[in-house]
Amino acid sequence: MAGESQRVVVITGASDGIGAEMARQLAATHGAGVALVLAAPLQAVADACTALGAQAVAVPTDVSIQIQCRRLVIGAVERFGRIDVLVNNAGRSAHALFEEVEDLDWYEELMRVNLWGAVWCTQAALPHLKRTRGSIVAVSSLAGLIGVPGRTAYSATKFAMTGFFEALRAELRGAGVSVTTAYPGVVATQIRYRGFNAAGETAGASGLIEDGAMSVEECARLIVDGMNRRQREVVMTGKGKLGRFLKLLAPGLIEKMALAALKQDVRPH
Repeated sequence: MAGESQRVVVITGASDGIGAEMARQLAATHGAGVALVLAAPLQAVADACTALGAQAVAVPTDVSIQIQCRRLVIGAVERFGRIDVLVNNAGRSAHALFEEVEDLDWYEELMRVNLWGAVWCTQAALPHLKRTRGSIVAVSSLAGLIGVPGRTAYSATKFAMTGFFEALRAELRGAGVSVTTAYPGVVATQIRYRGFNAAGETAGASGLIEDGAMSVEECARLIVDGMNRRQREVVMTGKGKLGRFLKLLAPGLIEKMALAALKQDVRPH
């Protein structure tokens, strides 16, 4: 069981990248004041957090399977007695021109991971979060605010995620549960290399220009800060903040900016 002053945080997609770094930062900052339930196939990140003074446990979880999302939440409550924060971070990327996609099955799989995994975890955790007047964090993407060419599947999943959590925030307004949606841009992780390509296979390369990518450490810090402040949204970059307004005022310009972010060899002809 967690102590009365200990915050219990569940993080999906915590094996590496943003989720793992959030866990390490929370452990480094709060030490014994935080208990971390990490949806991760291996114990390594949990061990690193334990070494920093936190309580941490790794729970192998495939968020594309509903029962595993339920088990993650049930296990957290059985182990620590409550949940204070749910971070829906698990996700997979994709890059493909729609006209080059022959089999759309992987579009459905991407939606199961990026949207349904977050929905299922949130549904399971919500009664516990209402009891603690806790927080939900949804890690979306700038591709969930602005449609990005070559990323029809990914943008679709992230737009859906954005809409779901925006509506949920309004529903929970009187329940004391905050909902923070984060919109990272290009972050220096392996997510784009592990995403789907047009054939539904692992891409092995990024279709985006990676120069100037935000560090994982900075991205995680901004999300954790937004979570602690119970902010509605965390838009990471100046371009992202500008882009959401230009989308309304000059949509054609935004399309040109989005195309310019793609590598030359993956741009539509």
